[in-house]
Amino acid sequence: MTSPFAIEEIFPDDTDQAVRLPRRQAGNSPQGLAVTLLADYTVRTRARLPSAALVALLTESGASPTGARTAISRLVRRGVLDGSREGRRSFHRLSREAAANLSAGGRWILTATATTQPWDGYWTLVAFSLPQDRGTQRRSLRGQLRWLGYAPLYDGLWISPHDLTPPVHALLTRITPGAVTVFRAHQADLDTVAGRDPLDAWDVAAIGRHYGSFLDRWRPLLPRVASGQVTGAEAVRTRTEVMDTFRRFPVLDPRLPAEILPAGWLRQPAREVFAAVYDGLARPAEQHVRAVVRRFADGVPDDVRAHTTAELLAGIGEADATETGSCPP
Repeated sequence: MTSPFAIEEIFPDDTDQAVRLPRRQAGNSPQGLAVTLLADYTVRTRARLPSAALVALLTESGASPTGARTAISRLVRRGVLDGSREGRRSFHRLSREAAANLSAGGRWILTATATTQPWDGYWTLVAFSLPQDRGTQRRSLRGQLRWLGYAPLYDGLWISPHDLTPPVHALLTRITPGAVTVFRAHQADLDTVAGRDPLDAWDVAAIGRHYGSFLDRWRPLLPRVASGQVTGAEAVRTRTEVMDTFRRFPVLDPRLPAEILPAGWLRQPAREVFAAVYDGLARPAEQHVRAVVRRFADGVPDDVRAHTTAELLAGIGEADATETGSCPP
């Protein structure tokens, strides 16, 4: 099985959407860094940042100045950023559609990693058949089903332990009529070794190792975060990295029921460590972003604001999401 961390996109490649968020690549791409930075500090206000400030922040996070400027231009072409000018200065901010997607996506990340409710034992099965000449649609469908928490039990048969949600229903209604069937059913035990456990659609051991690696990486940092030793550019880099890593877990482990998971599952400990790092660095990271923006703008940028996991879960930017009607599940 390919590592789920290699999934090309955390946001679905949905050609019906006007906004094309950047592909998730190995490591931190300049486009991905730019989107994360803007989401973490401007998604609720859609604050305009001087382009020079955004380049400076991206450079601090490891991008080259040329790579940063190229990333900004490409995000404008994708519809993720809006650009404007005042005299010789250029500014960029999240487009309304991108802000809505990112706001809903942040809420989904935390909702999907919360403690699961008791499971009723039913699986949702999505069976589909698309001809070879519809390869692009088939790949897009698979990517979006993965993003929505489904996994392939067999070729053309994807499953989830949760009921059919409105986003999945909307996705499946766009498929060619007669090409998809949906079931809700219990598993029937077979008195033979030929039967495959539905949980085998996910590599549970690999998911557990990813949780363990996450905790090994971030838990030792907690004393420094709690004591205020992580400040400035380091706070921004750290907060960006912990979000970039943690937001992949809802795709890896889409609220798989505790009843069928190994004892001591690390979903909740990982969520607690993520919140401690992300929330603990909100204040110093915001202060540094404001300081960088202030170097390239007149006045104090009051609309640069970090948010906490509680605010993400409550739903920041809901006005934008309501206006556009376009958001991730």
